[in-house]
Amino acid sequence: MKLHFSTTHEDHRIALLAALAISIYIIESAFPSPLPGIKPGLANVITLFTFLCYGWKIALQVSLLRVIISSLLLGTFLSPTFLLSLSGSLLSLGILMLVHSLFYPHYLRQYQPSAIGYAILASVSHISGQFIVAWYFFIPHPELFKLLPILMTFAVILGIVSGIITQHLINKLCSTHNK
Repeated sequence: MKLHFSTTHEDHRIALLAALAISIYIIESAFPSPLPGIKPGLANVITLFTFLCYGWKIALQVSLLRVIISSLLLGTFLSPTFLLSLSGSLLSLGILMLVHSLFYPHYLRQYQPSAIGYAILASVSHISGQFIVAWYFFIPHPELFKLLPILMTFAVILGIVSGIITQHLINKLCSTHNK
């Protein structure tokens, strides 16, 4: 019996975007971090780009593929690192979906939203999700909260950088008919 699988243009798009995000994530993981939990998060640029250009369903698939495949390749699957990455990714996408649906009404869909605001929101949500999981499951100590202002400051700064990069990608690659 011969199985026949067919792929769509959307499947190829998801695979390409996920491969790009995975590659960026793996390259980033090779660089030292100044503090635990602080990384540039450039792989999230791909997720945000995908969210703004192709919608939340494709962004969710790209994000989940990045987290799962990267963790398998780096040997961190089901480890604390995996759980932190997954929680940050899911919370940031969930918050983006909520904000996008509440504050970006149907009649404004003809305008391209600014990626910088979304990137800051995603970055702060991502670190918040990681912080909650770290505190609840791994380090339930009040002293951990002393790191929160530092983490949030870096989240905002790196969110601005990611937003600028994402906005440039959108301006170059994403047309309004892809929404």
